[in-house]
Amino acid sequence: MDTATHFAMGAALAGLATVDPAVTAHYPAIVTALVAGSQIPDIDTVLKLRNNAVYITNHRGITHSIPFTLMWPVVIVALIFLVIPDINVLHFWLWTQFAVFLHVFVDIFNSYGTQALRPFNHKWIQIGIINTFDPIMFALLVTGSILWAFGVSPVPVFLSITVILVIYYIIRRLLQQSIRKHALSILPQDEHIIKTFVAPTIRFFEWRVAVETDRYYYIGRSYKLNVNFSDRFKRTPLPPEEVMQHARKDPNLKAFLSFSSIYRWTLVDRPHGYELRFIDLRYLKNGHYSFVAILNLDPAYQVTHSYTGWVFSEDKLIKILHNHPVKP
Repeated sequence: MDTATHFAMGAALAGLATVDPAVTAHYPAIVTALVAGSQIPDIDTVLKLRNNAVYITNHRGITHSIPFTLMWPVVIVALIFLVIPDINVLHFWLWTQFAVFLHVFVDIFNSYGTQALRPFNHKWIQIGIINTFDPIMFALLVTGSILWAFGVSPVPVFLSITVILVIYYIIRRLLQQSIRKHALSILPQDEHIIKTFVAPTIRFFEWRVAVETDRYYYIGRSYKLNVNFSDRFKRTPLPPEEVMQHARKDPNLKAFLSFSSIYRWTLVDRPHGYELRFIDLRYLKNGHYSFVAILNLDPAYQVTHSYTGWVFSEDKLIKILHNHPVKP
């Protein structure tokens, strides 16, 4: 989820914590612990300061893993203990552990996902039923905080919101499954389905749909339960080995391939040699695929410049590549 939603979740937990007299004796401290616990797994966002390749490869990886999920509460409570040594360490730790766990848990439900089972399993867990920012979820949490601010008891308010959100998640999951079923029903039945991607947008009834078969990639959108495939691309293997021998070592391309599960590629002649582009087919909006990896190759297929990331127009992509080349 986004930072604002995680913050709102921390506020909700602070409301629930009022039921525990062992922590309310130092209430500002427990609020600090819960808000920090609701945010700290995303500390890897600082990797953006290095480059997109490092960020994409590592975001929601090790910082959301089992060891770090257990470590973050210990670090937070230890720092608070240094300032306020008479806190109830056990209760502070339990509440903070719940905050960190909840952060990692809800991140599983959007299309980016996390490596929450690391180090036992490095697979990205991506249920993909909640958008990174879900306005309904955010509005419910903010409403709870407003009611609390106006004097309504926070415990019944946030418990009620929790029940509503559980039902909301179930509805979203059922809606996703219905869309997937309908999408597959309208494709040629003689094609073998390899991958299906159904992910939410910020609109409740609008979903992104991408399907990979043994012949084609089908890309489209779902409005309510009506699926419209707007693009179809012939499925092709990776570029020839003479092209890939250097490209596959490029950090930007490696980052792209570690993140993207459904993509196509193009190879175009340019004055400098070639342009190799990998295009994530899951993120089509207004006729533009926003997540790409692009590599400039010389005539011997050596990588001269490369870039990966989210770009929402072709002009901006070319400008970024020209002004901020990333050499492997």
